[in-house]
Amino acid sequence: MKEQYNLKKIDLVILAGGKGTRIKKLTGKHPKPMVKFNNKHFMQYILNNVSKYNFRRIIILCGYRYKIFFKKYHNKHINFTKILCVREKKLLGTGGALKNLKKLKVNDFVLMNGDTLFDIDIKVLINSLDSKKIGINALTKNINQKSNKLNNLIIKKNILNIGKKSSFMNGGVYFFKKKLFNYIKIKNFSLENDVLPKLIKKKLINGISFNSFFLDIGSKYYFGLAKKLLIHQYKKPAVFLDRDGVINYDYGYVHKIKNFKFRPGVLKGLKYLIKKNYYIFIVTNQAGIAKKKFTENNFFKLHKNIKEKLEKLNIFFNDVQYSPYHPMAKIKKYKKKSTTRKPGNKMITNIQQIWDINNKKSFMIGDNKTDKLAAKKSKLKYYYAERNFYKQIKSIINNY
Repeated sequence: MKEQYNLKKIDLVILAGGKGTRIKKLTGKHPKPMVKFNNKHFMQYILNNVSKYNFRRIIILCGYRYKIFFKKYHNKHINFTKILCVREKKLLGTGGALKNLKKLKVNDFVLMNGDTLFDIDIKVLINSLDSKKIGINALTKNINQKSNKLNNLIIKKNILNIGKKSSFMNGGVYFFKKKLFNYIKIKNFSLENDVLPKLIKKKLINGISFNSFFLDIGSKYYFGLAKKLLIHQYKKPAVFLDRDGVINYDYGYVHKIKNFKFRPGVLKGLKYLIKKNYYIFIVTNQAGIAKKKFTENNFFKLHKNIKEKLEKLNIFFNDVQYSPYHPMAKIKKYKKKSTTRKPGNKMITNIQQIWDINNKKSFMIGDNKTDKLAAKKSKLKYYYAERNFYKQIKSIINNY
């Protein structure tokens, strides 16, 4: 029997505490997840890949050179999901690090390795867990990663088994119920070597295979290929959208869900963009925050609500950038001329710096001259919003 889980109650946990001794000469003074490929941290690729989901929190468990993680990500937000970094004072292995989660009152959670990128549908993974089992493991094809960690796995009637020879291996992504903590008794141990094999033998773990992009940078061979593989997988065209007047009707300072009404063809158009493998970004001026029309918290609450509703339809925004600034602001910290505020293009360049974007096939849709100027500065094709979003999107893409 399968349960239906709500992601807003589920934490995403990323294991990023190891030293990476196998590839120490390649990583230098950096933890593996913070090595850069294509001018982006590997951790950023992971976060980009999961930021579309409406997780309760993203928790990075770090140990080795933990300050690098804290400076970059601690207490920051990505697409309205808060990131917390938790320091592991002593290296306790992958399983031991999980003991820190109890202090954060983590219940059910998705777990992934910080040196592995497995581009799977998280919703499918979560909703494939049998209610009587403790967790589920995402499997990939056994591609000889030279790892001894559960590299011969078999699925029989959705139950995970260990075999001598198999075509599947551990993909390093799991979904666990909080019951897992009952099996974490000691401080220093390995999840893959000590805990999971026991749970698998007790038939408490489901398994599901994905034919998806998989990269483990823990070996010299795949570390060397990472730059090329990541660009090939993640460099895609993008659409940059203004919000009010493009996605929703502009009633003036929209900040409550009851006043957020999608314009004609928007939902169908967003699905079409996803089908055509486009990134979808919102870049929006929100001077209402500066002018005390509503609070930044109101803005966050609205977008978390939108994110939850769209997720049920398998529609996702990859990221949302907003500018709360205005020269005539009533709130002092927002009273300034900011290049994030359109016609400035800092919101767009912020996105371009952390995502691999094919700019030649990318474009922007807005409803104001300031949107057009921001697009021009970013060398993006620009279109004014038409009445039906879907028809406009389809026409634009088909004419490329």
